[in-house]
Amino acid sequence: MLDPEGSVEHQPSSSFPKVFLIPLAMLLAIAALLLLAFSATQQKEPDFYTFKVVNIRGKLVSLEKYRGSVSLVVNVASECGYTDSHYKALQQLQRDLGPYHFNVLAFPCNQFGQQEPDTNKEIESFARKTYGASFPMFSKIAVSGAGAIPAFKYLIDSTGEEPTWNFWKYLVDPNGKAVKAWDSTVSVEEIRPYVTELVRKIILKKKDEL
Repeated sequence: MLDPEGSVEHQPSSSFPKVFLIPLAMLLAIAALLLLAFSATQQKEPDFYTFKVVNIRGKLVSLEKYRGSVSLVVNVASECGYTDSHYKALQQLQRDLGPYHFNVLAFPCNQFGQQEPDTNKEIESFARKTYGASFPMFSKIAVSGAGAIPAFKYLIDSTGEEPTWNFWKYLVDPNGKAVKAWDSTVSVEEIRPYVTELVRKIILKKKDEL
């Protein structure tokens, strides 16, 4: 079509919006990357119950099954001077407070004085037959140094306390957070009030939810 001046009328170019497509695509890509980065920072931080371990019979299990309850994590040994007193007291604590709101979680370890030399089967038999241990037991592991399993590395990092001998005790709350640590010289009876208080809070919370 000719305009009044006799020239050809220019139609709006259909490529005009395309000029904005590339910048728009780049903005969307940047927004997506920022969203992914934000999501990554918002992901749940690991806690003790997020780890998987091997039980004393060789099966891989998730500690997630203990979430919602209190745990007392202990590196045990069968031939230590602390063995008799600790095993008796740990089993009594398990009997008094477990297994619905509380569990002793026993991890045999041979790092200190080579006082846990036997096989997993022999360790379990010793604990069950000698002390009637009814609490969960796990495969023999390293609990300190570079070879420590991730679950124990978490406990060490959280409390700033690394085991230096058998029967270190870590108290873990229902959310998987390490609350406190005690060394071998502290008896189970001395820490019973801390455990009992956390268990009491669970029971009261459940009552309030009824």
